[in-house]
Amino acid sequence: QVQLVESGGGLVQAGGSLRLSCAASGSILKINTMGWYRQAPGKQRELVATITSDGSTNYADSVKGRFTISRDSAKNTAYLQMNSLKPEDTAVYYCYGMVQTAIGRYGNYWGQGTQVTASS
Repeated sequence: QVQLVESGGGLVQAGGSLRLSCAASGSILKINTMGWYRQAPGKQRELVATITSDGSTNYADSVKGRFTISRDSAKNTAYLQMNSLKPEDTAVYYCYGMVQTAIGRYGNYWGQGTQVTASS
């Protein structure tokens, strides 16, 4: 059993900052890629940023230069630092992990989501 739990969402004014955290726990041998996705009302879930186990990152064009993804592999935790937030960043943010479990199986796991609201 693997669980991903997000924290750090909230309400900020446009131009403000938030830092999201995603802690993975359970029968984890290794976490390969971790990432953040978001889903705004009436829209499809979209990629925000990903980070591999060797630290390579990938960002959606809409957040490049404003958001930074990082991870602490020893703690099985990923972070998303969000600066210069815009109203269009408002969404539920979901953490994602590609996990190799203790019995050697690979699986994709998701957190429950955390709301981020940037008010204009």
